[in-house]
Amino acid sequence: MFSKSNLLATLGGFIVMFLLGYAIWDVLLADFYADHTLKSFLNEEMNMGLIAVGNLVMAFALSSIYGKWARGHHSAKEGFSFGAWIGLFTGIGMGLLNHSVMGLMDMTGTLVDGIVQIIFYGIVGAVIGLIYQKTAAKE
Repeated sequence: MFSKSNLLATLGGFIVMFLLGYAIWDVLLADFYADHTLKSFLNEEMNMGLIAVGNLVMAFALSSIYGKWARGHHSAKEGFSFGAWIGLFTGIGMGLLNHSVMGLMDMTGTLVDGIVQIIFYGIVGAVIGLIYQKTAAKE
């Protein structure tokens, strides 16, 4: 759980999640999400410290699960596949559940967010897989 590979992959995943997440959701697609938001409960100021801690916890969980899931076959491709499955779970699965219960975004926003999350977590997974490939003990 606290192997060199896992900790380095956690760090890499954290950096990508934090920076790419900011670039996607706060810069590139901010206007799109604003146009498709039905109910907004956003804080005036984001708590960047808690966002960082949340990303670190998520990166550690993703890296730990990936280490078991890949069974020693580490690569960016394997990592992307792993991350895309996570994105499908969170983006489409949880997105549709949240849409049906809370209705924070319209259906277009919900579906686009699902696709964005599949790509986002795919990229995070690719970085994790690549770091595992470079640092895991060779058999």
